[in-house]
Amino acid sequence: MNDLQPIPCVLMRGGTSKGPFFLGSDLPSNVAERDRILLSVMGSGHPLQIDGIGGGNPVTSKVAIISPASVAGADVDYLFAQVRIDQQIVDTSPNCGNMLAAVAPFAIEAGLVTGTDGKTLVRIHNVNTGKIIEAELSTPNGKVCYMGDASIDGVPGHAAPIALTFLDAAGARTGQLFPTGMPLNHIGHVDVTCIDCAMPMVLMNAAALGVTGYETADALNADAALLRRIEAIRLEAGHLMGMGDVTQQVTPKPVLISPARQGGDLNVRYFMPHECHPSLATTGAIGIATAATSAGTVAAALIGDRPIPTVLRIEHPSGGLDIKLDERDGQRIAGVLRTARRLFDGVVYAKPEKADKIAA
Repeated sequence: MNDLQPIPCVLMRGGTSKGPFFLGSDLPSNVAERDRILLSVMGSGHPLQIDGIGGGNPVTSKVAIISPASVAGADVDYLFAQVRIDQQIVDTSPNCGNMLAAVAPFAIEAGLVTGTDGKTLVRIHNVNTGKIIEAELSTPNGKVCYMGDASIDGVPGHAAPIALTFLDAAGARTGQLFPTGMPLNHIGHVDVTCIDCAMPMVLMNAAALGVTGYETADALNADAALLRRIEAIRLEAGHLMGMGDVTQQVTPKPVLISPARQGGDLNVRYFMPHECHPSLATTGAIGIATAATSAGTVAAALIGDRPIPTVLRIEHPSGGLDIKLDERDGQRIAGVLRTARRLFDGVVYAKPEKADKIAA
């Protein structure tokens, strides 16, 4: 195996996602070389990612790169990469709040942060967006504890809770909460809300696209005509939001919304962007909750006036997700409970560059 490149790696589940975690120092500083290695280890270019450790699904084809903090007020840097499955593309434009849940435990166990007895607060600088997120986790005797009584929809069993607090998540990519300058736009005869809060998204009422919004993820993924229409709206939204041609980007994420019917506040189907999420992205939930509490949006039209502070429950294909909205120092903050687990650690092997050229 000496013709393969070994790279230290920890596979972790964060929320309802999972993927390899790397120390930034173990990867090349050159972005093109780094991305080539990520594509190799994940096995991208094949629908099953059969020649790598990717899971053949967008929620299992994610990478986290953790480094010492580069900004004041943070403990670590977190660079997220969405690695496309069927294409040789690494997209570092979005954030991922589910993978974010595993950043603090990884950082403590990697020696980047010292755990304190009881609980430890880790301030994470998301390099993708420039925003700070606080993660508080259980650390008895200063050691990470994964076992506990918390549960989240979309993940079986119970685990130790990890509380994430997003500070000033608005304008994470574009610099504006509503990048088009208004909470409501019209694309292809459909009312939409283009919002940038933790994640750039375009929200639309499911009924406006001829579906209920309660369909299973598999049913929506099988509706080719619907997917084409959603993609056309997404591409136009990208231009309206000042993001340019987003054909090769995973943002903005399209979201179908409908009235809740399981006792929550809102029902959603979140796309990644060409496949419906089996549950809901954490960053997506924060943006959706913010839209629902902002006057004039398609989401607010469904739930009515909701003053802050409040807790919104967002229903998704696997259950629901609660988002707590509040204010701190005059800024909107959003809190969410997640869990994480360390799955294995060791080395992952990347093919040398010449092997890729030979294969091509």
